[in-house]
Amino acid sequence: MAVPIAAAAGVQEASPRDRAFLKIHADEIKGRSVRGGLVTVTAQGLKFVLNTGSSMILARLLTHEDFGLMGMVVVVTGFLSLFSDLGLSMATIQRDVITHAQISTLFWINVAVGATLALLVSALAPVLVVFYHEPRLFWMTIALATTFLIGSFGAQHSALLMRSMRFTARAKIEIAALVVSVVVGVSMAALGCAYWSLVGMTISGGLVGVAGLWLAVRWFPGLPRRGCGLRSMFHFGGTVTLNNLVMYIGYNAEKILLGRYSGADVLGLYGRGYSLVNLPTTQLHAAMFNVAFPALSRLQSDPPRLRNAFLKAYSMVLSMTIPATIACVLFAEEVVRIVLGPKWLGAIPIFRLLAPTVLVFGLINPFGWFLTAGGWVVRSLKIALLIAPSVILGIALGLRYGPPNGVGVAMGYSTVMMLLAFPVIAWSKHGTGITWGSLWNAMKQPVLSGLVAAAAGLAFKVALGGKLPAFVCVTLGLGVTFGVYAWMLLIVMGQKPIYADLLRQVFERFRAKKEGDKSA
Repeated sequence: MAVPIAAAAGVQEASPRDRAFLKIHADEIKGRSVRGGLVTVTAQGLKFVLNTGSSMILARLLTHEDFGLMGMVVVVTGFLSLFSDLGLSMATIQRDVITHAQISTLFWINVAVGATLALLVSALAPVLVVFYHEPRLFWMTIALATTFLIGSFGAQHSALLMRSMRFTARAKIEIAALVVSVVVGVSMAALGCAYWSLVGMTISGGLVGVAGLWLAVRWFPGLPRRGCGLRSMFHFGGTVTLNNLVMYIGYNAEKILLGRYSGADVLGLYGRGYSLVNLPTTQLHAAMFNVAFPALSRLQSDPPRLRNAFLKAYSMVLSMTIPATIACVLFAEEVVRIVLGPKWLGAIPIFRLLAPTVLVFGLINPFGWFLTAGGWVVRSLKIALLIAPSVILGIALGLRYGPPNGVGVAMGYSTVMMLLAFPVIAWSKHGTGITWGSLWNAMKQPVLSGLVAAAAGLAFKVALGGKLPAFVCVTLGLGVTFGVYAWMLLIVMGQKPIYADLLRQVFERFRAKKEGDKSA
């Protein structure tokens, strides 16, 4: 029998059974995390295939300019989306105990903010037209403004789903939304709708996602209430929002500058290269965050267990990030040719130059999860205030003095991110009990395995890369690289028992859940 969402998410004011949920036992956290990790990573793998497939099709149906126009609007909508829930979803997940009245009030606040942002984006449509000298942006912006209102109805439902660690349900919703959005986008592109196909893709995915959340989460908001204890949640959410705001500006400044000074065509080329190189890690980090953050939040009152759980998650993230980085560096040309097609060859140097950022994000992003889950949100904000201006400076120097067509921007972006990795890690772990020794113990197996795999992949590329068709080269090259990496990590570095134990726990818990469902 399914547990009501109130019980599964720690919502008070429901029933004695609901209130009993408030503290999830540590063993249950581990079990849900292990099972959810496999479910979420598997789902992200499927999403990666769907995203890659849709990118391949759309890159051949649409032009650089179509993607550039979308990029011009998304820079603004993406910026304002940081205010869409004021960090209140994160507060719902992170908070140890939460009441029905609090969530209901947060729900209506989210809806009010979503409606306000939709009106604001619509009002900014003529401003974008003037700024970019592009009249086609007017109705695109107004159409995309509706996504703020749509998303606001699912913010707290999504938070409750994550809080209750119902990873399978979340994965099903995300995949369903992605499938529908891909079908809509590709169909519209095939019918000649040009950039409107990207707009339709975005709106349809949002609608399906919210509908799925309401079907999965059996919780309905009550009336908003005053004095229900939201002050600390607003402080937490506000700090998280400000952190996200600073990081968004830093990580998206190049898109604003390229769109303004180089036009939609160059921005479209850069944007496709950027999106393609970040696609694997975006999917991976989304999967790991959805699993790790709720689990780490439940352990915030137990620092030793919190550190131990984080270091295990950190090792897992690096274990999957390192081979992805190697693949991007070694096979940039082949990947771009296969996924985007011959008219996008200008994205190859951008793709290759941005590849090191894949590893940097793998090194620093998990510390953001750790700091937020542990309540160190102010420190996380201070780190963001270090990263953002540094990245903007690198981008500006690359735009001014580097090669044209976005290559100089990619060079500046990547260089600054690599220089920031060590100081960000040092600051993040300071005073948390995480030592350099414990951190290296979490890193050394994937790092050493990656060095050997990179050497094997490079040897293959030098020996056979120019003699084989792109698809054959990538297939065989990745087989060699990933095969050597897996052999090093699992056999030579002795990680096989750890991963075997994880799989065993997953299958045991799936079996127990299935038997429990049958008995119910």
